[in-house]
Amino acid sequence: MLDWLQNVGQKGLNVVESLGRSALFFIGVLEGIGVALIRFRLTLREIHSVGVLSLVIIAVSGLFVGMVLGLQGYVNFAKFNAEESLGIFVALSLVRELGPVVTGLLYAGRAGSALTAEIGLMKTTEQLASMEMMAVDPIRRIIAPRFLAGIISMPLLAAIFSAVGILGGYFVGVGLLGVDSGSYWSQMQANVDFSSDIINGVIKSVVFGIACNWIALYEGYDAIPTAEGVSRATTKTVVRSALAILALDFVLTALMFSDI
Repeated sequence: MLDWLQNVGQKGLNVVESLGRSALFFIGVLEGIGVALIRFRLTLREIHSVGVLSLVIIAVSGLFVGMVLGLQGYVNFAKFNAEESLGIFVALSLVRELGPVVTGLLYAGRAGSALTAEIGLMKTTEQLASMEMMAVDPIRRIIAPRFLAGIISMPLLAAIFSAVGILGGYFVGVGLLGVDSGSYWSQMQANVDFSSDIINGVIKSVVFGIACNWIALYEGYDAIPTAEGVSRATTKTVVRSALAILALDFVLTALMFSDI
């Protein structure tokens, strides 16, 4: 019994210690954001790495998610002769929830894991230690530009996901199932609010971007400098990012629609 309590207490202390290190790491990254803005060329290069190279999977996934929404929405709305509301259903589903959430999950799996592996490999090959010996802060030179690039890329990727998804719903609903094209777009324009729907989706994507990049970069920076340590850190990044996105989505949704 005493051994069990000791193990539980030790694990609790390890969790608290890890949270403290990650908080200090996050503060250091925020302090380096100014340098990343001044040397924006580094950030642009990372935007290409985590953002532009993720466009294909984001666009293809958005297209198929929109097509599925269009098909499912039509089947259910047809029972009530409300097929004209298909555009509202697809747009609100994507802009409010599926756009930011699915983009965040895809980003964590594609870009987040790559960031963790990259930083972990740099630590394993002692590149970060070499920079410190040359009086170069690796957090400001390496971590901060990647963090800023992820925050910039996430809302743009979520917007592209939602836009392509809406087109996918249009192709299925209008092109295949015969929903009136004018009703699809006019109902969407009349019922999708910019401040309460689109802006809330942007806020979610920014928060998810902060969480995903914080987790990915910290796991790589804190990884054990071995091949096994880097692989474990990469796995932790995907799992913890997914859990963080889903938990934050619930919290943000509750806050945004608390007046309903």
